[in-house]
Amino acid sequence: MKTLRNYVIATYLVFWVMVLGLCGSASMVFHCPPVVMRILSNVCAWSPTLVLLAGFKYFMPGKSIKEFYKTAFGGGVTSFSLAEACLLTLSATLLSVFILSLIEGKVFSSYWSLGSYPLWASLLFSITSGPTGEESGWRGFVRPCLNARYGFFKASVIQGLIWAFWHTILWFVDSDFFGRQMIPYVLSNIIVMTGLCFIMNYFMKKHDNLIYGIAVHFCFNFLYCFLKVDILFYVILSSVYLGIIGVLCWRNIIQYD
Repeated sequence: MKTLRNYVIATYLVFWVMVLGLCGSASMVFHCPPVVMRILSNVCAWSPTLVLLAGFKYFMPGKSIKEFYKTAFGGGVTSFSLAEACLLTLSATLLSVFILSLIEGKVFSSYWSLGSYPLWASLLFSITSGPTGEESGWRGFVRPCLNARYGFFKASVIQGLIWAFWHTILWFVDSDFFGRQMIPYVLSNIIVMTGLCFIMNYFMKKHDNLIYGIAVHFCFNFLYCFLKVDILFYVILSSVYLGIIGVLCWRNIIQYD
């Protein structure tokens, strides 16, 4: 666990330094355009993988990088289970927007916009950020370490907390919410990211393949390229993910206990 703790600390530090140093300088000193800032934010998202690969001999002694990825992607993948994982993730967001539209009395389509980039660019930015940049570290390295020590529920919660608080700096420098709204926003981030870890852990427990983590992460991120929502959405989304966590825990007990 000492090795795991050192990895988490290093990943936190590298990410926060990259965000403040790289993105901070680009924004405040060089006044870079939004597309450049988006590219730099994608670079920062790769810090979990960069830390893992840079210290690979320390974090995974006696194993090669090739062996690591062969193991990470070695499990079976079925089209049904992959589709189920993706649809569950997409449906959580879509359901939350639908509930929001009912509460506010607005049409569902009013919460969506094509955004600043063409569809192909949003797709590219989404897949080359967290899904491919983070998952080698969080799900490829951290998840097996925690799962080997703790049960499904506790391991998923710890993964969620580690992953959520890694984003702490973004809550304050890359958020549209301030003051009292920060409380439900931060709580939502913690709950939703923990819920995503439950989804990933559930499917990767059955099919030990990193592609599930990448797919779930991508499906969650992609829709946010087009969403226009307020803080109430995040409150609703948190409730939806609490329900998902409960269902997945029940299904895990039925299947494995």
